[in-house]
Amino acid sequence: MLEQFAVTLRHTAGNPKSGDAAYTVLSEQDFSGACAEITAWEGYEGTPLVSLPGLAEKIGVGRIDYKHEGPRFGLGSFKALGGSYAALRVLQRELSRRLGKDVSLEEIRKGAHKDACAGITLVSATDGNHGRSLAWGCQRFGAPCRIYIHAEVSEGRAVAMRDLGAEVIRIAGDYDDSVLLAKKEAEENGWFVVSDTSWEGYTEPPRDVMAGYSVMTREVCETLEQAPTHVFLQGGVGGLAASVAAALRQFYTVQAPRVVIVEPELAACLFDSARNGKATNFAIQEETIMAGLSCGEPSEMAWEILTEEATDFLTIPDSIVAPAVRLLANAETGDPAVEAGESAVAGLAALIAACQSAGIKETLGLDENSRVLLIGSEGVTDPAIYAAIMAGKDNV
Repeated sequence: MLEQFAVTLRHTAGNPKSGDAAYTVLSEQDFSGACAEITAWEGYEGTPLVSLPGLAEKIGVGRIDYKHEGPRFGLGSFKALGGSYAALRVLQRELSRRLGKDVSLEEIRKGAHKDACAGITLVSATDGNHGRSLAWGCQRFGAPCRIYIHAEVSEGRAVAMRDLGAEVIRIAGDYDDSVLLAKKEAEENGWFVVSDTSWEGYTEPPRDVMAGYSVMTREVCETLEQAPTHVFLQGGVGGLAASVAAALRQFYTVQAPRVVIVEPELAACLFDSARNGKATNFAIQEETIMAGLSCGEPSEMAWEILTEEATDFLTIPDSIVAPAVRLLANAETGDPAVEAGESAVAGLAALIAACQSAGIKETLGLDENSRVLLIGSEGVTDPAIYAAIMAGKDNV
């Protein structure tokens, strides 16, 4: 059953520096403010934390908990917490500026400024889930939305964003090219970029995105009776990983878990950043099956946190992603069945593969006493791709 996961993983050690980025880049106030607002939204419900004791026994660890974000606000991923909250905060800042008075998030949420919101266009680049969250938020708050997607984003994901009222612009390049075009056209037209990655001079929306993700982590911490010893976190630009790592540090302090970052071999910007000791771009030559993690440029703000919090960096081959999706869906280890998307299983696939290698398992300090937290970042966000995987296709 697990033989498919006997693959070579690349590992590089982080060099966590003592510092307070987990408290200053994302403050406790950032997190508490986001949690107070998002938990007040219509339709808010905590998502399941699924225990996987059967798999834990088979790979030789004490406990595995999988945070399943598929049901989140009906949007299928944790991104629902970030893009929509950041959109609300952008609208709050701009409306307050235009009206010359403080505008509350609640006022916007309840439609008090819908006419004014209609004149504020929000834009972003996406591999799918962030754009869907932004489109959903804009639809709720009454703002126009433009989403830029690259050539490899599936049409199913594009349709999902159009169905939420977004104008979707597809380009010929990759994700990083779509980011550049979104920035350029926003500057030319007076639109507002709501991105999950930061760059010099652009920090507020990415901070709000990461603050929104803390709702997910808070739910985990309030559910677990004991701190995890390890957390395996998907890479991408680093926003998810940095948010979770910071929130776990703030909640558990010295008992915070060992942070293991997982990326596709084909898009390993955080892995290269760790090897080089500084934020490093990765030239993507081929798209990974994990569409949400196909990012070549790390978020500078996220890297500030990860350089202090992440102990290990792993890359995984695409070949173990589809098997991990099927393992969860088919309940192959006797655990509850979970329908997960390709990016959701990165940490799961890496954990299983690491436990098939005595050397990597030892390096990561995994044993029968380990309690591992996994973030199942998305459910079935593209039904066609999911159906192909479940039909036995490993490359879709």
